[in-house]
Amino acid sequence: MPSAVRFGVNYTPSEGWFHHWLDFDLGSVRADLDSIAALGLDHIRVFPLWPYFQPNRTLIRPRAVEQLVALADAAAERGLDVNVDGLQGHLSSFDFLPAWTRTWHRRNLFTDPDVLDGQENLLRTLAAALADRPNFIGMTLGNEVNQFSSGPHPDPDRATSDEIDTWLTRMLAACEEGAPGRLHLHAEYDATWYQDDQPFTPGQAARHGAVTAVHSWVFNGTAQRHGRTSVPAEHHAAYLVELSKAWADDPHRPVWLQEVGAPAPLVPAEHAAAFTEATVANALDCPGLWGITWWCSHDVSRDLADFPELEYGLGLLTNDRKPKDMARVLERAAREPSQPAPARTTALVVPADPAVRSLCAPGGPVFDAWFRLVADGARPTTVLDVLAADQEHLAARGITEVVTPDQVLPHPPGGTRS
Repeated sequence: MPSAVRFGVNYTPSEGWFHHWLDFDLGSVRADLDSIAALGLDHIRVFPLWPYFQPNRTLIRPRAVEQLVALADAAAERGLDVNVDGLQGHLSSFDFLPAWTRTWHRRNLFTDPDVLDGQENLLRTLAAALADRPNFIGMTLGNEVNQFSSGPHPDPDRATSDEIDTWLTRMLAACEEGAPGRLHLHAEYDATWYQDDQPFTPGQAARHGAVTAVHSWVFNGTAQRHGRTSVPAEHHAAYLVELSKAWADDPHRPVWLQEVGAPAPLVPAEHAAAFTEATVANALDCPGLWGITWWCSHDVSRDLADFPELEYGLGLLTNDRKPKDMARVLERAAREPSQPAPARTTALVVPADPAVRSLCAPGGPVFDAWFRLVADGARPTTVLDVLAADQEHLAARGITEVVTPDQVLPHPPGGTRS
């Protein structure tokens, strides 16, 4: 029987990248989906570009919505479930924001009443269009929308954490209204967990929506500091999964590793399969893992200009739909049966205050202590400092030992695999 953990891929069309919505070719999409389904994966994450679907605040293009539904139906024919990102947003270094939010119409994405009305309407509309499709998993609000809310974005839409909380509540409610009972969530890049002034907080990530989503990229300083075969690089995805659990109110809240990839040149192409194998194996050792969704399905065509170099080669499949070695790694993992991972009984204390979350970032004492524990053979999770003595909370999570970073032996973190 297949693994209980879901295995999927973020769908990047082989022809036209996400601009394929402008020249939608269902035949090309079907060929892409055939190549994905052949790997034994069970779901895709789909990215409708916001300006193409809602070019005016009061115009959601019916043809675009029909094309999204057609894509979902084509996926169903191939045994693939579909998660849809709504407010798209930001992808591979490019921002896709409608003109009615920029320049002469500059309005804050998270606080302006008119913008919120438009966003809510789009999310509700997309969710409702797919609500009766059995293979529709649910909506993700958007891809790493927190990157719009703070630096290093060159023109951020500033908001307070309270305003973000209100935004998340309202947008998730719109998804639920459109498609009741589906798995609706939000997803941010790792500044949520690592950046002190980021208004999207760990608590929001772990408490809003049906599951917690984490996006793991080792180009955030992890691979630069420690190398591609280090314990921190190969366990970074597992670290984010376990770090997120510290803030969850539900001790059994599932976590979705919604983005993870092998970025060159930090992970050269000839080593991508080994990195993939280690990353997947270590993530599968995390209890409560909902799924692993690799970034991405197909390479970006070299005919398209101005992408960061690493973006062109991230696909499991080449631009002509041929699987790479790392695709075979994911295929084996998806087809092999697995047992639920046992509880992680050792918990590392992390600060509850989001103003000092950089302690958990690469180079921080929490980060270093967690990987020292791993290097010593432990299987750590995390617990908030304000809950570290709460025996009921610890028992609910199966935690029997609590350690602080300064109690972990101060030998250098990392080391290569044997």
